[in-house]
Order: sequence, then C-alpha cells, then structure tokens
Amino acid sequence: MNKPTKRRAKEKVDLLIVNAKELLTLAGTNEKPRIGKQMRELGIVRKGALAIRDGRIVAVGKTSEITRKFRSENLISASGKIVLPGFVDAHTHLVFAGFREKEFQMRIEGASYMEILSAGGGILKTVRETRKASFDKLVDLAIQTLDVMLEHGTTTVEAKSGYGLATKDELKILEVIRRANQLHSVDVVPTFLGAHAVPPEYKNNAAEYVNLIVDEMIPQVAEKGLAEFCDVFCERGVFNLEQSKRILVAGKNYRLKPKIHADEMSTCGGAELAAEVGAVSADHLLFASMEGIKAMAEKCVAAVLLPGAAFSLMMGKFADARLMINCGVPVALGTDYNPSCVLENMQLVIAFACHFMQLTPAEAITAATINAAHAIGKAHEIGSLEVGKKADVIILNAPNHKFLGYHFGVNLVDKVIKNGRVVVDREARRIQLPF
Repeated sequence: MNKPTKRRAKEKVDLLIVNAKELLTLAGTNEKPRIGKQMRELGIVRKGALAIRDGRIVAVGKTSEITRKFRSENLISASGKIVLPGFVDAHTHLVFAGFREKEFQMRIEGASYMEILSAGGGILKTVRETRKASFDKLVDLAIQTLDVMLEHGTTTVEAKSGYGLATKDELKILEVIRRANQLHSVDVVPTFLGAHAVPPEYKNNAAEYVNLIVDEMIPQVAEKGLAEFCDVFCERGVFNLEQSKRILVAGKNYRLKPKIHADEMSTCGGAELAAEVGAVSADHLLFASMEGIKAMAEKCVAAVLLPGAAFSLMMGKFADARLMINCGVPVALGTDYNPSCVLENMQLVIAFACHFMQLTPAEAITAATINAAHAIGKAHEIGSLEVGKKADVIILNAPNHKFLGYHFGVNLVDKVIKNGRVVVDREARRIQLPF
C-alpha cells in the first residue's frame, strides 16, 4: 500500500496580491532599457499574483501557482483590475517656492517661454521666491507634492535643484531633497542643476557663473554627497554647447553622472552633446536633430520626454517619439513638475504621450516604468515586477492596460504598495453615502 504523499507546508509571506486580470511584469530588461518593438512587451500574466516579503518581491506568476506555494495573513484581491510597477517620474523640479499663474495668462496672450525669462520672469522669478523660503517651508511644500504624486501611483521621482543659482541656495535645495527622501514613502533621486539659468548677479557674465558652478558648486555638492546626477539647461540664451560640456565633464570628474536639458526650444546640438559625454539621459528634445537622435541611439542615451511641459507651454509641438523609437532610442517619460508645469500625475503624462506623441499604451507604460527607472539609474531595483526587486506596486481600476491613455482625467489608482506596504488605499476611503 502506497504511503500518502506529504504536502509541503506553504511558505509564509507578508503580502499576497492575487487574481489580477492583467499583471504587467515588464520583466527581463534590467541591463539595458527597452528599445523599438521591445517597448510593447509588457510581460503580461493573466490571473496574476505576487508574493512579497520584507519589502521585496519573492514570487511572480499565476494565482494558482503562487497560492499553492505561499500563504499570508494579508491578501489583496485585484480581481478585474491591473497590477503593474509603481510609476517612475524621471524628470521633476520638486523643490521650489511660489507659483507662476500670472505667466500662464501671458502665454495664453502669446508670450513665449524665452520672452518671459528675458523679462525677469520664469525661472528667475522662482529663484527669488525660493531663495527667500526657509528650509522647513521648502520641505513642507515638497512633502505635499510627493503626497499627490504617490496618490496617483508614482513611487520614485528624480528631483533637480536649480532654483537657487548660488552655492548656499543650491546646497539648501539639495538638502531639502535629501530630507524629503528621508521623510516620505516616495523615493527621491537627487540631481544637481546649478546650470538652470544665469542668475541676475551674473547677467552680463555667464562665463564667470560657469566658473562658479565648476570650481565651487560641483565640488561641494560631491563632497556632501547631495546628488547622483549633474544636469544643465543647454539652450540658446541660457548655456551654450561649450559651457554645457564644461559643466557636465566637471560633474563627471566628481562622479556626478551627466543629464542634459536638450533641444527644448531650438535645435542647438544638445542631443549630440548628450551622446558625446555619455549622458544617462537627454530630456525634452522637441527640436532634436536626426544626427542627434542617431547619436543617442548609438550610445544608448535615454530620451526623457515631457509632453506635459510642451502642453503647458502651449508650444504647438511635441517631441517626435515615433522617430526616436524607430531609430532605437530608449524612450522614458516624466512630468517635468515645476512652477510652469504644475503636473504631478504620471497617468496624465501617459495619456499625453499617447494622444500627442502617438505612443501606444504599452509603449507609454514601458516609458513610465522600466525605461524611466533606467533613465535615473535605478532599473536594478525598480521599474518591473521581478523577484528580488523592491515591492513598489500599483493596482489600477482598469480592466486592461489599454485603459491607460484611453481613460484620462481621473485617478485610476485603487492601491499603492511601496516597499511591500500599502500606503494608498482609495477603496478604503470611498465616499460615504448619507443612508
């Protein structure tokens, strides 16, 4: 008589997410970002499940497989919903004081971004307000913004300085970014952008301000460990190619990885420079040349596209994402949250990418998760749902991934899980009816 087979005890985990109509894993591309047709491959598991322990993903698969091996006192059913990695916002100007709603009307009436800047508005107005603001006030404002981002499914953001434009003020902003990262659930990745504009005190001597960035700001930022990246606004009337290259090379010498605001307002060789210096990303790129796009593809420089910025500036033009994808450039997305583009919602960015740049929903989701993670150097930790990665997960009230971009103007988030812990649960806060 055969002995009965002894069942293996189920392994206990902290959290199980089960029965997802679509589980979008985005798995398999941690070494390099996705390009071309790869951007449409979401790694969908139907009736999918995740097992999470100690803030990490320990198993991914079909619900029948995962529940056979794992058990948990905390179980979330995602029936009828989609589960995917938390959004990664690859370009923000998180820390500033003062909004610029008056300039919104100026743009409606026909003023250009560069006209507003040359008249002392734009970045320079925000610099004045941010310099006056206290450290604690800036922290409070940043936390409020991160709250909104998290509620809309963003679990990691890149955050730039750039509204100080003086050594002590740039350091203050980077210290605020560090403090916000310590206090908030959202992970905040710091970028030094002292070269955001030429401050008023150097109005007629941009070269001397570049000297200050290279000789004083960058060494102090690096010494204090306040940033991972060094960025520059390479544009006519701001920093030219020679100045931008000098700043980015100086940053590299202090182990600050280069990023670049490139070809946003005009074709000025920013994309080519990004490839030349080995930048992690070139951002904006509305006027990038074919030569620059090809150079970025060859060097695998991520294109961080910001359709919300082009929309808010009323430029009537968007980056040619289709051309970039066809040329093999890895495309990522960001909000460009700043005082002239007050946009915290990556779901809306995905919609803009689909409607204005002709990305498919799958391509836009890839650009907002794994490719965005690559664009900020974090793809080994976030951006996909794979064993060993952080359990940064969102559950959306949508029957399939094509609803992202299609159903816009609302918040589709049902739950946000950050480091394995539920931090947003909109279902638990449903409107209470008076009967």
